[in-house]
Amino acid sequence: MAKDRTRFVCQACGAVAPKWQGRCDACGEWNTLVEEVTEARGPGPAAKAAGGRRLEFVGLEGKSAPPARLLTGIAELDRVLGGGFVPGSAVLVGGDPGIGKSTIMLQAAARIAAGGRRALYVSGEEAVEQVRLRAARLGLAKSPLGLAAATSLRDIAAGLEGEAEATLVVMDSIQTVWLDALDSAPGTVSQVRACAAELIRLAKTRGFALVLVGHVTKEGTLAGPRVLEHMVDATLHFEGDRGHQFRILRAVKNRFGATDEIGVFEMTEGGLVEVANPSALFLAERRGNVSGSAVFAGIEGTRPVLVEVQCLLSPSAGGSPRRQVVGWDSGRLSMLLAVLEARCGMGLGMNDVYLNVAGGLRIQEPAADLAVAAALVSAATDRPTDPGMVYFGEVGLSGEVRQVAQAEARLREAKKLGFESATLPRRVARGSAPLAAVPGLKLKEAGHLADLVAEFAAGTVKRKKEGAAPEAARGAATPA
Repeated sequence: MAKDRTRFVCQACGAVAPKWQGRCDACGEWNTLVEEVTEARGPGPAAKAAGGRRLEFVGLEGKSAPPARLLTGIAELDRVLGGGFVPGSAVLVGGDPGIGKSTIMLQAAARIAAGGRRALYVSGEEAVEQVRLRAARLGLAKSPLGLAAATSLRDIAAGLEGEAEATLVVMDSIQTVWLDALDSAPGTVSQVRACAAELIRLAKTRGFALVLVGHVTKEGTLAGPRVLEHMVDATLHFEGDRGHQFRILRAVKNRFGATDEIGVFEMTEGGLVEVANPSALFLAERRGNVSGSAVFAGIEGTRPVLVEVQCLLSPSAGGSPRRQVVGWDSGRLSMLLAVLEARCGMGLGMNDVYLNVAGGLRIQEPAADLAVAAALVSAATDRPTDPGMVYFGEVGLSGEVRQVAQAEARLREAKKLGFESATLPRRVARGSAPLAAVPGLKLKEAGHLADLVAEFAAGTVKRKKEGAAPEAARGAATPA
């Protein structure tokens, strides 16, 4: 009779090792190998064990209509999902501890239950009374939501089998569920994979939408070496600082909608409140008379969003200047600094650079290059940007300002919020469609990054001289 075999699985990358060792050879992480026992198969090839059912192949065209979406009543959540939950789908929601994952899922499930649908909430981390306390604080105590506290997969599956009319099931969280057939501890790769696969099978066969709340690692990625992301239909990630009132819900993967949509929420005493106009909220505390600040007109999915980019330069005390970035790609900041020095003659190499996107939003599109460059030049010359102007455009390595998509939507959002002008990439005559006119908005085109630098250099630019005081050396040299 075959014996069970023991293997060691890395909890960071999923690599398998025959024996325990302190460091994983695949990803280099320390103390991540966990012992797991696998059942050995009987003798003989697996193909001879049992005969399979013959598959029937069909064409791509079909007559069946897509199932109706399950709306949550929270417009920002429905936007990120692509129009609501799809029956029979599995959604993974991740984020830092205390960011609001359980709060938003409890609110969504309570609204669906209040609309006459059967919604269930299974908590593996909190007792029933603890969830009731949060529901009372959120004003959801009267909602007909089904609530249970369990961690055993067999108990959860048996309870779901008896709920024939369930339309939404929330499992908070999947790392706490365990299967007694496996010897590994809850939260390990084998347990998470087996428990999630069984819950997803139930969701597909019984037709209810399944939401799995997942933990994140210390690096901010979803725990379980991306095993769950491949198994589910959609992955949502909460962004934002716990000390900040704004929360950003972003779709990382979505089989039934776009992956570039975001939902903006504000954390209040009554839970997460959706923000219909995030641009006005991000710019509410902006001061237009401070150098090193520029407004970026961005696009998140189908929604234009205006945010403030802040930059601060200070003389480096040591031999290695710091580059601290919050809300943007640090690699693109290094590229912009190199372009400003090589193509525009600005010496910023001996300055510490601090860049921040106000409001907690993380910008991912390259159209923010021009706004970041304007903030850098403004901080270097100690001259504030025009408070009524927005910036957008991609910057190349040669210093040229490239075109970006959906320029008209960015301009309309800027005009709606009271901005008077915009700096955007220069339109090339060949093959360029004319921009739709936005009444009352003055457009200023920039073909090269030097055009932007020249506007600030025309005034009082602080030049860096040898032997100058640190205050005078705070700026950068003007274009050569």
